[in-house]
Amino acid sequence: MHSILAVDDSATMRQMVSFTLKNAGYQVTEAVDGQDAWEKADSKDFALILTDQNMPRMDGISLTKKLRAHPKFASKPILILTTESSDQMKQAGRAAGATGWLVKPFDPAKLIEVIQKVIR
Repeated sequence: MHSILAVDDSATMRQMVSFTLKNAGYQVTEAVDGQDAWEKADSKDFALILTDQNMPRMDGISLTKKLRAHPKFASKPILILTTESSDQMKQAGRAAGATGWLVKPFDPAKLIEVIQKVIR
């Protein structure tokens, strides 16, 4: 069973994401922001990181850059799930090393489909 680190400062969004992922058979660890995610990232071997962009303490793009600099996460899929939909933000996400960019509100079936495509 694959383990996913779900990062979002919104408790409601974390619950919706967790519920969707658990129903699809994934183990989920939740983090409240990028700093919390960074602290939890080493504790487990996550198959994928799913992060929000706009969060206190450390945003999704900063978290992605930090994870990509760590050998353990150099090739792990990192998906950014956010309300941000501008091409400028998407390019910044790609430049940071994000595998994909999904816009909220998300379609649960589509989220699972994307995750299944990127998890090896």
